[in-house]
Amino acid sequence: MAAETKAPPSFKKTADLQQGATAVDDVTRALPHALGPEKSLLSSMLQDPQEYIGMAIEEKLTQEHFYLPSHSTLFGFLIELFEGGQEVELVSLVQRLIDRGLLDRIGGPSALTDLYTYAPSPGHFRHHLQHVKDKFVLRSIIQNSNEAIAQAYDAPDEVATLLDSVEAKVLAIREGSETNRAPTVKQSVNEVIEQFQALLAGEKGAQGITTGFEELDRMSSGLKAGEMFVVAARPSMGKTSFMMNIVEHICMNENKPSMVFSCEMSAFQIVQRLVFSRSKFAMSQLSRGYTPTKGDLQRIQRAALETSSAKLFIDDTAGISINELRAKARRKKRDEDIQFIAIDYLQLMKSRTKQAEGSREREIAEISAGIKGLAKELAIPILILAQLNRGPESRTGKNVGVPRMSDLRESGSIEQDADMVGLLYRTAYYAEDAEEKEAEAGKAELVLAKNRNGETGHIPLTFIADLMRFETGAPAREGEG
Repeated sequence: MAAETKAPPSFKKTADLQQGATAVDDVTRALPHALGPEKSLLSSMLQDPQEYIGMAIEEKLTQEHFYLPSHSTLFGFLIELFEGGQEVELVSLVQRLIDRGLLDRIGGPSALTDLYTYAPSPGHFRHHLQHVKDKFVLRSIIQNSNEAIAQAYDAPDEVATLLDSVEAKVLAIREGSETNRAPTVKQSVNEVIEQFQALLAGEKGAQGITTGFEELDRMSSGLKAGEMFVVAARPSMGKTSFMMNIVEHICMNENKPSMVFSCEMSAFQIVQRLVFSRSKFAMSQLSRGYTPTKGDLQRIQRAALETSSAKLFIDDTAGISINELRAKARRKKRDEDIQFIAIDYLQLMKSRTKQAEGSREREIAEISAGIKGLAKELAIPILILAQLNRGPESRTGKNVGVPRMSDLRESGSIEQDADMVGLLYRTAYYAEDAEEKEAEAGKAELVLAKNRNGETGHIPLTFIADLMRFETGAPAREGEG
């Protein structure tokens, strides 16, 4: 085997170690690469910058895709010049490279001249670009596999966490997200201005996904990609109903694929709630001997058809771990392009890492951080329910039952991770007598206690208990117009 004076980057492939066996011949192999196609791409860009540098940007080619460091350096410099509106031609390019101290890093003037005169066929640009991308994918697989092997040896007890990490990296390679995950400041500024102009024009698409609750949508500007919305309440306040009302609106009225993780209710119970809530038929009427009218049956049938045709995915795994939830969500994002996730509820989830053992607060903190990280990773909003402690019951006077953010159970990290926190309560639940209970019937309120990108405040709602449904605004009373 001939010696290589300038060996490219490599990795070591070690034979599998079986029980009682010893390591055998280490074989050094060069990582997959395609130097000819790399030269072809750079040559085309040097000869016709407007056409081919622009095409490379459209195809999301990055410096990481190039195997040779000199090719990567030159490509990065060409992109910088192109985006800065500067002319790309050989003489001035050499001078700029000298001024920046980069000429030697790309192999000197002769290497640049060699690339410039390489003269590939213009029609092969996309073909060669795909070659370069494919080799980058292979290198990424090898790199991540080597890291996974090392971690498997170093941390054999953290199996679930390692599996989650490996899966995330493999999916990132598949989707090409690793190369596009860090937008430039210029790209971000452009997006900000585009959104501002769209808002000025009154375009709804400039905002996040609407919830169906007008005042909440106004205050929040909708549920936005990467955000975590925590809705917390004491038991029996109707938080699951509130969540499912939002899910119904998003997946049926907005036609956006959605996923529900329910640790408490079965898929059958969730679908049952959806159908009868949407048809506005109270199932409790049947136990009182009520016979559905033709109109009732038509509404139920229509709601059933709408529910069955909706792109709604339900996972009712009890006590699901944060790693398992993230893995399932990633697959659904990849396969069905889900746009929204709802989780019922945080305190019923598990984290099985070693650090979380023996500390419920640490476990909740890991779950909360994991949900927020998943929202950012998938670039979708996630709504998660949470339980409050007994703080609301301990208050007196007008404040009895009124929740505060400090009532979130077991971890202040929920408040820290969340972009929005809504505290749901119904005053009738705390009524001291039948008369007061009747007067407060149907009254509900969502206290938007935290809103990272907007205003906070109280949002009046109406709770229709028979339908398990919340509606915008306070309940109308007799005599009111």
